[in-house]
Amino acid sequence: MSGSALMGLGTRALFANYAALQATGNNISNANTKGYSKQTVELETAGGQFSGAGFFGKGVDVTTVSRAHDEFLTREAVNAQSMAAADSTRADQLKQLETVFPTGESGVGYAAGQFLNSFVDVANHPQDLAARQVVLGQAQDVASRFRAAGEQMDSLQANVTSEIGAAIKQVNTLALRVADINGQISLAQGSGHQPNDLLDQRDNLIGQIGQYLQVSTIPASDGTMSIFIGGGQSLVLGGQASQLAPMTDEFNPSQIRVGLSDASGTHFIPSNLITGGSIAGLLKFQDTDLVAARNQLGQMAAALAGKVNDQQALGLDLGTPATAGAAIFSTGATIVLPASSNAKDVAGNPVASYVNASGTRVPSVSFTVIDATQLRASNYQVQADPATAGNYLVTRQSDGTQVSIASGGTVDGFQLNVVVPLPAVNDRFQLQPVAGAALNMRRVLDDPKGIAAASPVTAAVGATNTGTASVASVKAVSNTINPNLTATLSFTSGTGNYDWELRDATTGIVASSGSAVWTAGQSINLNGFELNLNGVPKTGDTVVVQKTAYPATDNGNARALTDLRDVKMVGVIGTSGGVTVTDAYANAMTDIGVRVQSSQISADMSAAVASDAQAAVSEKTGVNLDEEAARLIQFQQSYQAAAKMLQVAQTVFDTLLKVAGA
Repeated sequence: MSGSALMGLGTRALFANYAALQATGNNISNANTKGYSKQTVELETAGGQFSGAGFFGKGVDVTTVSRAHDEFLTREAVNAQSMAAADSTRADQLKQLETVFPTGESGVGYAAGQFLNSFVDVANHPQDLAARQVVLGQAQDVASRFRAAGEQMDSLQANVTSEIGAAIKQVNTLALRVADINGQISLAQGSGHQPNDLLDQRDNLIGQIGQYLQVSTIPASDGTMSIFIGGGQSLVLGGQASQLAPMTDEFNPSQIRVGLSDASGTHFIPSNLITGGSIAGLLKFQDTDLVAARNQLGQMAAALAGKVNDQQALGLDLGTPATAGAAIFSTGATIVLPASSNAKDVAGNPVASYVNASGTRVPSVSFTVIDATQLRASNYQVQADPATAGNYLVTRQSDGTQVSIASGGTVDGFQLNVVVPLPAVNDRFQLQPVAGAALNMRRVLDDPKGIAAASPVTAAVGATNTGTASVASVKAVSNTINPNLTATLSFTSGTGNYDWELRDATTGIVASSGSAVWTAGQSINLNGFELNLNGVPKTGDTVVVQKTAYPATDNGNARALTDLRDVKMVGVIGTSGGVTVTDAYANAMTDIGVRVQSSQISADMSAAVASDAQAAVSEKTGVNLDEEAARLIQFQQSYQAAAKMLQVAQTVFDTLLKVAGA
């Protein structure tokens, strides 16, 4: 072997070990760089050269610099981080929502209870204007609290809209950068070597996109990486990036949706296909948690206002003359939202709409609240029933319960109204019976004399009665009551049998009569009033119910308003009954609390999974400083040995020159 061959071996070895030292130094330098994958110099033998004495090796060659990478682990880490971001984001939003339902005296439930309790003083002193003013003050307080809670929810919705909009901008920026790096990687592939730093940058960018949206990736033969979202829609395809766009909900303009723009326009991405990232967490909070809380609060407001107003209308105020009580509360107009995809005329107006008397265009579909106590905490979707002509499918969106009714039919306390022009087959409408009730709740009665404390009728037992029966209470329970009809009950036995008649107090003509049986503890209902007795009547005893002679001193309706504290006026989905307004508030707090707790548990669990997944990636691709330090010594010694080899080769070459010169 010649001296030049030995020098070639030394040179190759020196270069290879220098390259290894350079890669090791780069690893050490980037040990704390986020997203950096350790790099390794790949070596291979340079092959042998045949001679008469056999094959002699020609040294070592540097083939490439590779990076530690595991596609499966990297993909799993991105997906795990996406789920963790979704759960964490939703948990943070729910914690803010929880503040809308404070406990104790700060809560809406407490204010509602105090308002109903304030009727006690009016019942005790019907003519006391100060007691009546307290009622109005409490009414103002409860309305203000409902309204403030509604405004807080609007603020949360605005925050969700803002955060999703900002996230969309970030995703678009990151997608463009990935597309750009894809182009650079594709060009670099022509060299036959992997551009490790560019690959790391792309993986890091894909991970950042995953913080906002769960993604799936597919590598191409040219080295580019395509990114897909929302059930297979392309965000990045080679060197081209699509753009996300914020869109409004098809029904509710205040709610945000995510769209994807392409050559044909911008299209909705169904929210149920966005399953990871902070955007998914925000959408789930908006579509489920916030809607449920808004409807629960609105249901309480609508039930309280409706029940109080109904009972108020059954009493008499302190006016001269006394008249039926005016409403104490208002909860605003009913809300009907047509889908943006509904059929439109040439002018762009929805076909199923008309201009009302006030000059406002309104949908052909509307609804009227019949019984506020039967309203449910839900929105509803209405569309034509394809199976029954003239009927409409009404779907309760909170649980999917669906009924088919005609116009004029009722469901969950409201009546559906459909007028011409009728909706097209595929037209859809969203009804919100209670969603806006809390935000729009107002006290509309300002005059304390307007509180209807008096009952339109009073009851008295006969002076010659021999039994122990006495009047416990009498109150109007229906707007069909006719106070000009005097009701006389004559008991015909000691076991509760009685005859009754309704006689016109002016003409003396009997309007109706009959017989019935009274049982202790039960009410007697006639002419729209409810009579309750204590004690036991005997044969010949009478009870007379007649128009209240002195409304200013009567407290029958004030007592009925006080009794609303124990009335189960707030309906519960899945049952035919309900709960009191204070219990409804407690249930709402419990529901939000459970959501917060479960979301936090999910966030903690998904964060742990994401941490483990990232640890697995780091173990595979991260820099171990102890390992790199050992390699540094190893390659340093190899480099020194190669240098020594060159020194020996130089000595041999010099000796050969001297021999040749001699």
